[in-house]
Amino acid sequence: MTDQLAGTGTLLRLALRRDRVMMPVWTLLTTLLVVSMPGALGSVYATAAERARAAASMNANSSMRALYGPVFGDSLGALTAWRGGVYAAVLAAVMSLVVVVRHTREEEESGRQELLSAAMVGRRAPLTSALLAALVADAAVALLVAGGLAGQGVRGALALGLAVAGTGLLFACTAAVAAQLTESARAAKGIAAAVLGAAFVLKAAGDAGTGGGRSALTWASPLGWVENVRAFAAERWWVLLLFVGAVAVQAGAAYVLAGRRDLGMSFLPSRPGPAEGRLGTAGALALRLQRGSVLGWSAGFLVAGVVFGGMADGAADLVGDNDRTREIIERMGGQGGPGVLTDAFLATMAGMFGMVAALYAVSAVLRLSGEESGQRAEPLLANAVGRLRWAGGHLAVAFGGSALILLLAGLGLGLGHGRGLGAAIGATLAQLPAVWLIGALAALLYGAVPQYAAAAWAVAGGVLALGWIGPALNLPQAVLNLSPFAHLPRLPGAQALDWAPPTVLTALAVALTAAGLGALRRRDMIA
Repeated sequence: MTDQLAGTGTLLRLALRRDRVMMPVWTLLTTLLVVSMPGALGSVYATAAERARAAASMNANSSMRALYGPVFGDSLGALTAWRGGVYAAVLAAVMSLVVVVRHTREEEESGRQELLSAAMVGRRAPLTSALLAALVADAAVALLVAGGLAGQGVRGALALGLAVAGTGLLFACTAAVAAQLTESARAAKGIAAAVLGAAFVLKAAGDAGTGGGRSALTWASPLGWVENVRAFAAERWWVLLLFVGAVAVQAGAAYVLAGRRDLGMSFLPSRPGPAEGRLGTAGALALRLQRGSVLGWSAGFLVAGVVFGGMADGAADLVGDNDRTREIIERMGGQGGPGVLTDAFLATMAGMFGMVAALYAVSAVLRLSGEESGQRAEPLLANAVGRLRWAGGHLAVAFGGSALILLLAGLGLGLGHGRGLGAAIGATLAQLPAVWLIGALAALLYGAVPQYAAAAWAVAGGVLALGWIGPALNLPQAVLNLSPFAHLPRLPGAQALDWAPPTVLTALAVALTAAGLGALRRRDMIA
């Protein structure tokens, strides 16, 4: 067994070095989401009576329970666990599954693992080092969350930190199993992400139907375990044992599967294509490669739009006469007429959809980097396919897919709200210039400095964090203006539509995309 783990320490150091930027940034963003909550919530609900009324209102609203889960206490710590616990766990899960797939299946797919395995590297060392890398990141999240919330209660802070880290490690093991089953890193990430999405749906369905987290559907989801730890509200420490058991079972399965397959092989091989290709253009190939991602994002945005649209009319009732909450929502969503708060809520949701769509745009653009580093672009470019045609096909999918998912998000908002379908669609499509600008920045980085193309993720994540928690932290407008989304009209509800900012952002997106394509045309391809 020792021989099979030979080289684990060296591979772990290599993994941590490769992720020396991504891991700290993601860890800090996840932690900031949680530790910023007590201050923001304290400014909104200054007294115990206000917090008790807010908790009762949230628990009485099925849509809010589906979105955030039930509230188990009226302290600032309990409200923090309610508002940010599950979403911090989701972020930790995404970070962990990306880390594990990157250092297992992606290494095999690129051929680098075969070179490493020719040296003194044990059979199970790559899987072990990847899981340990995820463990390091999740442990850092646990320590930072526990330390940042210790002022609200040490026991509750530790329980929440362990629950968030436990979720991350659990989905790291899910990704480890998926990496053994599939031949491609993209498919492994897709399987792990689909399991995470199903976990959120199960939790939401259970919480919407039964208050207090008692539903069997809630308990069937690891994200439901996070809320049922009940941090800052008579902690249930035994729930953490569920994470331990799930991690042990999945890690064991991953090790068994890893020992029964050859390097580079999988248990779910890809189907062979037709003897004669049916795709005549580079754009058609790009669409074929990315259609699964487009369909998945489209379905998610449509469903989320319906859910948030159904909550719009209840926004005023939930806020009541709390001026601070009204100020935060209106700061995020702008001003309106008689239905100011409802319009502001819809505008806020449209902005959030736009910021999340920027993550899709970056992912779709950076598919170019994956095709190049995986040496799948070289055979295409060796034929009568120019670089601009090849890259243009993927960029068309990225920018066109962004428009599609925002269109469906607006459709969902309108259908969920029950009125104002055109206004809801217009509100989400108004986010496109900022989404395209971030996608264009990713294209520029890939074309000019491909080794730093992943920095586009940091930009998109920073914009999302700024828009998500910036208004609640009452950051200066000059700081909020660093996000391109801050310059877009707040629809619905804007008194006058100023076309200048969207036009400028679109022109910048076009210029950056052109510069990226020009740089790609001149540079050498990755060998």
